[in-house]
Amino acid sequence: MQTTTLSFANLHNHGELFANMLRARRELFIVHNKWNLPEAMGMEYDQYDTPASRWVVVHDGTGRVLAGNRLTPTTTRCGIYSYMIRDAQRGLLDTIPSTLLYDEAPVAETVWESSRLFVAHDVPMAERRKVHARLVHELGAAARQLGATTCLTLLNANWPRWAGRVGVSMKAMGPVMEIEGVNNQVVAMDFSQNLH
Repeated sequence: MQTTTLSFANLHNHGELFANMLRARRELFIVHNKWNLPEAMGMEYDQYDTPASRWVVVHDGTGRVLAGNRLTPTTTRCGIYSYMIRDAQRGLLDTIPSTLLYDEAPVAETVWESSRLFVAHDVPMAERRKVHARLVHELGAAARQLGATTCLTLLNANWPRWAGRVGVSMKAMGPVMEIEGVNNQVVAMDFSQNLH
């Protein structure tokens, strides 16, 4: 199992890995979960897949994507958009309630958003915990390298069950809310300390 943090500056060094990650996102979010998201050429994407973002990918030696995540600075702007959680709060996204945060969405150099976090649905149950832990570990390393101490993410509300197992301190930043039949919650992941 390997991990790679992709950016527009290094995509050319990693062959099809970026495209494979977008294909894996499509397979999970559009095909398996039946979410209504943009797609092209067998890949899922949205307005936050820009040069400002980074993508953490867990993969095997053949380029098969096991898990992935996108990191976006909370300071980024592209037209009317900034980052997904903030844009939802501002009422720009009709699929996520604007009441997802207790307070105003932060905009700070040390706060990044973690979005599109996934483990491929075909990863066997016996390996999922290991793959997920590897993803979160690399996410923390990438975030710290980018100068982030905190990542906001919209997660399944069952996060308290596994947060300790991956060695990351997490804090609820908004209420539990149902989105497409799943209870979700915005959480702040604290990456100010080294992961165990």
